[in-house]
Amino acid sequence: MSEPGNEKARGQGDALPLTDFATFVLSLHHSALLHLGDAPHPDTSKTERSLILARQTIDMIGMLEEKTRGNLTGDEERLIHQVLVELRLRYVELQKAGG
Repeated sequence: MSEPGNEKARGQGDALPLTDFATFVLSLHHSALLHLGDAPHPDTSKTERSLILARQTIDMIGMLEEKTRGNLTGDEERLIHQVLVELRLRYVELQKAGG
């Protein structure tokens, strides 16, 4: 197991990006986009849609927003709010279109 701060993790030799709140939220955002069929799968380069998994990821981001309320910087609050608005609107669009 790698030590914290070690730039070589899992034997890949590449430096891992700093994991902060914004990076975590953007990672969840990308996962939701993947499930909405708006981003290609990194392994297959194909888009697949699963509204159930998209909804679960969106709900997790919503829970994260709720549980961190009052503990975020202004930028972090705006980021998570923007991500949720975008994903929820897209989810509703796809749901209305029949998934």
